[in-house]
Amino acid sequence: MRVLVTGGNGFVGRHLCAALRARGDEAITAGRAHDLTEVDFPLDLCDLANVRGVLEAARPDAVMHLAAQTFVPDAARDPLTSYDVNAMGTARLYEAIRLAQRKPRRVLFVSSAEAYGAQDAVAYPLRETLAPRPVTPYGAGKIAGEAIASASARTYGIPTIVTRAFNHIGPGQNQRFAAASFAARLAVIAQGGEPVMRVGNLSAQRDFLDVRDVAQAYVALLDRGEPGEIYNVCSGVPVSMAEVLRLLIAVAHVPVEVREDPALLRVGDAPCSYGDNAKLRETAGWLPSFTLRDSLRDVYADARVRLSGCDADRLETASP
Repeated sequence: MRVLVTGGNGFVGRHLCAALRARGDEAITAGRAHDLTEVDFPLDLCDLANVRGVLEAARPDAVMHLAAQTFVPDAARDPLTSYDVNAMGTARLYEAIRLAQRKPRRVLFVSSAEAYGAQDAVAYPLRETLAPRPVTPYGAGKIAGEAIASASARTYGIPTIVTRAFNHIGPGQNQRFAAASFAARLAVIAQGGEPVMRVGNLSAQRDFLDVRDVAQAYVALLDRGEPGEIYNVCSGVPVSMAEVLRLLIAVAHVPVEVREDPALLRVGDAPCSYGDNAKLRETAGWLPSFTLRDSLRDVYADARVRLSGCDADRLETASP
């Protein structure tokens, strides 16, 4: 297939394009160009004319919509921009599809587990049938995007599959995210930096899945997902941030003092979040390939490769 991947030069997008190409598909990237990676088409989700131009030029058989404002604290600091990109940007994409002369046969819209928000303890593991209760602007924007995608699918007959992805980890992730940030600091310590790590809330439990397994799940759902359905993309196993850090320290083999820093605590964080992936497994025949230790080993190796040119004093660890 000829597949247009919005956000194709992002963290997940790069792995997804590699997975598509490995099986013989043509992956076309659209997104914001930056220093490290170029795109086939520059994409501005706030500009309908631009989105229409990309769609008409790419003429895809399928669209996988990953492009979004992805960092939860950024959305909290600037909610209107996040809503414009994540919700209205999705609306512009679907309007461009509606008006396109050659319409894609399938659209996969990547949402987030942040859509579930705060749920009662008895609701875990989170299932796709739960009513969303977002507690962050990021989660609200993603739910709005889901609603727009679903309404457009029903009104205009655009076959759409929605995913709700939980926490990703793996090589290439922005070091503002917790696991990548931990690994970056440990790499600095291994090179002689101050053996102190400042952290946020380590008791929080999250559902981590390797980005390469995420990419394979998206590909499987593109093929076998049922239009109109929502699928969790997750490991199904809650892991504390303390355990993530412990495993990374074991991988790095460095002595370190861990200090909690109130400035790194994130308001509104759920104490525990993990999902049920049974629907994904049963529908798409998908199973994860990477263990958490495998993923963290590769995250640390990636941090060491990227260390050159980093300022050790400016590397801080993030809340999950």
